[in-house]
Amino acid sequence: MLAMTGPSVRADPGCLPVRGDLAHIKLAGLYFVPHYAAPMPRKVIANAVLRATGRADGEVVMDLPSAATFNVLDISGKWAWGQLGEDGPVGYVALGQLEAQA
Repeated sequence: MLAMTGPSVRADPGCLPVRGDLAHIKLAGLYFVPHYAAPMPRKVIANAVLRATGRADGEVVMDLPSAATFNVLDISGKWAWGQLGEDGPVGYVALGQLEAQA
């Protein structure tokens, strides 16, 4: 059982897979949010970009390496929110820029 022992720590946006409503399951016990998710690994296809928001005009955080693993934690509309690999940057990728891993 987890107990609240003080104020929640605020994660640095873009560095850890945690936001106000959702976090990676590995962060349970460290960050208090209403929901935790297990990652759904996807393969990045060529010319994919990581964005700060789930919008086509959102700030580009970085170009993603082709064939890299992007761990999807949430899907909303045409956008996936998650993390590059196990400890990479966090943000949004258009679903059309991801494919199932073999």
